[in-house]
Amino acid sequence: MASTTYPPNSDNRALTETRFSDLKPPLSEPILEALTRSGFDFCTPVQAATIPLLCSFKDVAVDAATGSGKTLAFVVPLVEILRRCSTLPKPHQVMGIVISPTRELSSQIYHVAQPFISTLSHVKSILLVGGGDVKSDTKKIEEEGANILIGTPGRLHDIMERMDILDFRNLEVLILDEADRLLDMGFQKQINSIITRLPKLRRTGLFSATQTEAVEELSKAGLRNPVRVEVRSEAKSCNESSSTQQLVSSKTPSGLHLEYLQCEADKKPSQLVDLLVENKPKKVIVYFMTCACVDYWGIVLQRLAALKGFSIIPLHGKMKQTAREKALASFTSLSSGILLCTDVAARGLDIPGVDCIIQYDPPQDPNVFVHRVGRTARMGRRGSSIVFLLPKEEAYIEFLHIRRVPLEEKKCSDNAPDVVPDQQWKNEKAVAEQTLKSQNNTSSQR
Repeated sequence: MASTTYPPNSDNRALTETRFSDLKPPLSEPILEALTRSGFDFCTPVQAATIPLLCSFKDVAVDAATGSGKTLAFVVPLVEILRRCSTLPKPHQVMGIVISPTRELSSQIYHVAQPFISTLSHVKSILLVGGGDVKSDTKKIEEEGANILIGTPGRLHDIMERMDILDFRNLEVLILDEADRLLDMGFQKQINSIITRLPKLRRTGLFSATQTEAVEELSKAGLRNPVRVEVRSEAKSCNESSSTQQLVSSKTPSGLHLEYLQCEADKKPSQLVDLLVENKPKKVIVYFMTCACVDYWGIVLQRLAALKGFSIIPLHGKMKQTAREKALASFTSLSSGILLCTDVAARGLDIPGVDCIIQYDPPQDPNVFVHRVGRTARMGRRGSSIVFLLPKEEAYIEFLHIRRVPLEEKKCSDNAPDVVPDQQWKNEKAVAEQTLKSQNNTSSQR
C-alpha cells in the first residue's frame, strides 16, 4: 500500500492555500460553481490530498481527524467521475455507492451531496436507511430509478437481495465512510456481500478517523493497491511545562481543548449541572453510556431549577426514527442548548456550532472517545471537551495519552451547590424512574 502523509499547516488553519479550481486533474465548471454556491473555495488538507487521487483512478485509504472535511473529499470526486462517463446511465444502472454506519450520517451525506449530484443530468440518487418501510424504497427505485445509492449497510444489502432490477456491472465508485465503525457495529458480513456483487474494476475509497486491524483487512479485500492518505492535526503535549511545550501528533482536531474532571460518583450530578450552567450560552453535547441513562437524565435535568429555561433534547438509538430526526433537527437549529445522547450521535455528524462536549460516562474504546469529541472544533474552529473520571479511573488519562489524546486536568468546582436538597433529589429520582417505567410499560403494550 502506497502511503502519503499530509502534515497540517503551521498556523493550524482548517484550510490549505489550495483552491478547488487549482486541483489537478481539474474539476469541471459545474462542480466548481456548485462548490462556490455552497461557500467552498479553498480545500482542507484531506480534500486537497484525496480528490486528485480518486479522480486519477487511484483507490484511497484515508485516515484523517474527525471534522476535517472528509465528506466533500469523496462526494466531489464521485460526482466528477460520473460526469466523465461517455454515456448517460440507464435508470437502474448503479454507478456509485456510499456506505456509512448510521441513519443520521447517511442522511447528512445524502443532503451534502445533492447540490453536486444535481449538476448531473438524468442521474438519480436515493437514500436507503432503516427505520422506514423497505417496500416504499423498492417501489421508488422501480418507478424513478437509482444511479447513486447512499445508505446504511443493512438496508443496502436488503435492497440488493430483493431487487434483481439493479445493475452493478458498470459501477464506478464505492465509498466506505467511518469504516472502523462499520465493522465495530457488526456489518462486516453485509459489507462483504455487497462488495462481492460489485465489479473489481472500480474506484474505492475507505475513510475513517481511526485505522484499526479490521479496517486494514477490509482494505486488503476491497481496495486494489490503495494510496494511504494520513492527515494529522497538531496538539500541545500537556505533560510539558508551558515554556517547553512541544507539538505532538494528535488524533483530535487542533482547535480542541481536552480536559478531564475527577470526582466521586456522588459528586458527578452537581458537577454536571455546574458545567451546564457555566456553558449556558453555548451549544453542548452530553454523552451517556446507555439509552436508559439518556431517558433518565432527560427527565431529571428538566425538573431542576438551576436549568430552568435551558433547551434539553434527548437522543438515542431506541427512539423511533421520526423522533430521532426531530431531536437532531431541533438541536441543529438552536444557537444554544443541550443534547443528551448515546454514541448514536458520536460519528461523523456535522452539527453546526457545537462548543462543548461533556462525557458523563467515559467510553472504554479510545476510538469512540476521539469520535465523540470530534463533534466540536470542526473545520478549524475552537471547542472544548470534558470527560468525567472516578478516582479509580486515573489510568484512563495515561491510556489516552499513549493513544495520542493528551488530557489536561480541570479542577472540580468548589462552588457547585447541591443540585437540590437530598430529599427533593430523591423525590425527583423517584418521579423520573416512575415516568420511565410507565413509558416502558406503554411501549411494551404496543
